Amino acid sequence: MSLRSIPLIVLSFLLYNAIVLLFGVEALSKLALPEVHMLSKGVFRFTWGDFVILVTLLLLFVELVKATYTTTSSLVDHGLSMIVFIACGFEFLMVPQAATSVFFLLMITALIDVIAGFTIGIRVARRDLAFGADQ
Repeated sequence: MSLRSIPLIVLSFLLYNAIVLLFGVEALSKLALPEVHMLSKGVFRFTWGDFVILVTLLLLFVELVKATYTTTSSLVDHGLSMIVFIACGFEFLMVPQAATSVFFLLMITALIDVIAGFTIGIRVARRDLAFGADQ
């Protein structure tokens, strides 16, 4: 099993749990990273919850690119992505600290990773079979 078969969304799952464990749930919305004063006189506040969502979206992009490969490790990746989604769903339902909108979006991202991974994998496999049939 290669490192490419590890679903990267698990890093967001671990990051969320580390922040909540170290700083508490309040840190997701109250602890702001450096604020930026805009030309409009508004203040842009970027919280730890926003950071978790940003990291999750970037990792989802990488996961979608990984889904375009048709190798044995990609099948393992899809299976492990399903396990990550199930773990997120279990934690969302059973752990009070996970009952936040940030974690809900992380869980939905894991679901999108599972669905998109299988869908893209099937489409790429069909294209590979169709391409091989012409030769």
